[in-house]
Formats: sequence, structure tokens, C-alpha cells
Amino acid sequence: MKRHPLHEIISFQKQGIAKGIFSVCSANRFVIETTLEYAMTKEIPVLIEATCNQVNQFGGYTGMTPADFRDMVFSIAEDVGLSKDRIILGGDHLGPNPWKDQPADQAMDKALEMVREYAKAGFTKLHLDTSIRLADDSGNENESLNPEIIAERTALLCLKAERTFKESCAALLPVYVIGSDVPSPGGTQSEDKSIHVTSAYDFERTIMLTKKAFYNYGLHEAWERVIAVVVQPGVEFSNEHIFEYERNQAKELTNAIKKYPNIVFEGHSTDYQTVKALKEMVEDGIAILKVGPALTFAFREALFALNSIEKELFYDTPGICSNLVEVIEKIMLDNPRHWEKYYRGDEKQRRIARKYSFLDRLRYFWDFPAIKTAVNKLIANLESIEIPLTLISQYMPVQCHKIRNGLLKKDPISLIKDHISNVLDDYKLATNMGK
Repeated sequence: MKRHPLHEIISFQKQGIAKGIFSVCSANRFVIETTLEYAMTKEIPVLIEATCNQVNQFGGYTGMTPADFRDMVFSIAEDVGLSKDRIILGGDHLGPNPWKDQPADQAMDKALEMVREYAKAGFTKLHLDTSIRLADDSGNENESLNPEIIAERTALLCLKAERTFKESCAALLPVYVIGSDVPSPGGTQSEDKSIHVTSAYDFERTIMLTKKAFYNYGLHEAWERVIAVVVQPGVEFSNEHIFEYERNQAKELTNAIKKYPNIVFEGHSTDYQTVKALKEMVEDGIAILKVGPALTFAFREALFALNSIEKELFYDTPGICSNLVEVIEKIMLDNPRHWEKYYRGDEKQRRIARKYSFLDRLRYFWDFPAIKTAVNKLIANLESIEIPLTLISQYMPVQCHKIRNGLLKKDPISLIKDHISNVLDDYKLATNMGK
């Protein structure tokens, strides 16, 4: 049986070598294509993940099943010339969260089927997360769920995954990530100036209880493939604020990982962290860095810059401009469910947040037909004309510098992808990957 490539990251970490891997958690085709091209150019492994709410057996909010998501990623890889053998597919927060309003037996049945679908589709990095309180779980809804129940349910999900992989005679057995002390998916609504850091006690209790539950179900061998625990090391982002990594505040936690020879930390919501902070996280044992909203945020920045360039170039040609920004605003106002509860304040504050918030709830809207049409029109307009370097300098100065040095073309697709790649550069530097 082939050794899972992520075991190499663990080996480096336990030798005291600060290497890691970043995980791109996004269903945005532009982001995925850019990531796959980046991985090919830099000769690095690529880890692409889908979340339980995004992709599941019922389609999630993307309309994709795990097999659909896999096929999309592999199709893009074929288009860009990257071998699918270079791609690791992961499932994030796999558990009953999408059905948290249902009784435990119903929600867990759906979670088990979801895990089976992910395993059957060839996802080999599975984050099992059963931390959510379900409709008939006892106790106060504001209290954390009993950790023994979390461990028991995690083991049940693992058992389903193991059976599925063995039935399919997979060439590569999965690795597992456990733990649930994580930032709110997609960022927090709070603007507080501090973030709870997982205690060493809670981290070690998670390992102890989950190992016991695995062993109770005969999952001894699967336990050896548990490679990471998700913790909260103090990183997060909200509408307007980034909670930076402070390694001294996480010292007790990061010292605790040294006791475990086969396990590292997985960090969620590492978006918008500085390269220095990301490097320190990897040095401190947070070897798997999840990133998602920062990439679609960069995608949005690039498109908004190009929209401004388009208006300058076509101001005297009525009806030709894409009016992308205005189209987005109308669609978001007509469909508030993806952003309404996240953006507070008066209408001016909410209007600014819809466009520019770090939470980037706009990422849920790129597949709306009217927005896709506007994006395609914007790109087509700028492909029909040579973009003056002066306008690129005004709205995309980093890309202007690269163009002047012969490192980048002036077409809109290249400009968008390069802006997204700037984020990937930070993660590559931090994880010491490739060349």
C-alpha cells in the first residue's frame, strides 16, 4: 500500500524541519485553476479541499456532490496539464453540521452517508468533525457538546470511511484529521480584539478520548493514520479585523504537540495572516494551513480593479461596459441570505461590507448567472483592447512591476491569476515547499 504523501510533512516536522503544506479550501473555478497552475510551475504538491456545507451528497450550496467536485478539479487539472496524481483531495468538517437542526440519529445517518460519498470519490484527507450540538442532544445549546460524544461519533464516521476504502480496494488509504476547536467557518462576526486559544489540556483530551473511541471500534490501524488535530492557535478574521498569530499566547499549546511523534496541528482561518505569522505557525507545529476566503478576496480585488480600468477605456461607448460592481450589488441585495446575518451596522457600513469585508460573503455569488455574464463581458472587453500600462500601474501596481520586468502578460486573465498567486506565494514561503 502506497504511503500517503502527507506523511512526509509529519516526518519533516518531527525531525525539527519547519515544512508544511497549505490547503486551498475553495470551490471557485478561477481559484482552483490558478492553484493547479501554480503547483505545476512551482513543482509542489497541491491540496484542494471541499467543506461539508459546500459539497455533500445533496449538492451543498455549490450543487456539487463529492464526485462532482473531484471531476471538476481533475477536469481543470487536465486542461492545465497537471497530473491528477499530484493532487490530494480533502474533505473538511465532515460530520453532521449541515443537518444540525435534526435529531442525532437522522443527522448522523446523513453524515455517515456523506463520509461514504467522499471516501468513494477518492478524497484521502478527511477532517472528521462531530462537535456540533444536534437537535436532541442534552444540555444547554450554548455549551460545548460532551467530548466523549464527539469522540464516539468521530469514530463512527471513521469506521464508515475505512469500510468504504477497503470495499473500493483503494491504492491509497486515507489520513484523518480530528478536533473541532476551530474558528467559525468563514470567519467570525465578532470584532473583539482577542481570540480564545485552545488549551493544552483540551488538545490532549481530544487525542485521548478519540484514540479510545477508535480502539473501541477496532480502528487501531486507522488511528495510526490520524495525522493532525484542528486547534485554535489564536488566528481569525472578521469584517474589518485580522487577529494575528501571537506565538507566545499559543506556547503552552504548541509545546504540547512535541509529545506526539505522528501528529501535527491543522490551522483553520489562516487567511490574511502575514508571511511572518504563517512561518511562525509552521515552525510551531501548525503544519497544515487552511486558506479560502483570502483567495476569493484577491479574485474580487482583481476583478474590481479591472472593472475600474474597463470604465476608463470604454466610458464613451454606451452599453458596452460590464458594470460588474453594480451587477454584484443588485444580486446581493436581491439574495441577502448569504450575507445578511454577517454584516451589521447602518446601510453605509453594510454596503461597504458587501464589497470589501474580509469575511468575503461575496464568494457565494460568483456562480449566479448574471454575475458570471458580467465577469465574462468584462474579460472579453479587456481582451479586445491593449490595456495601457498607465492604468495597470494605477489599479494593479504589483502586476505593473512584473509586466515591466517581463514576468507577466497584460491580458486580464493573467492579471487576475497573478493577483491570486500573490496569496499563494505567502503560503509557499511559509511552508517551505518546492523550489
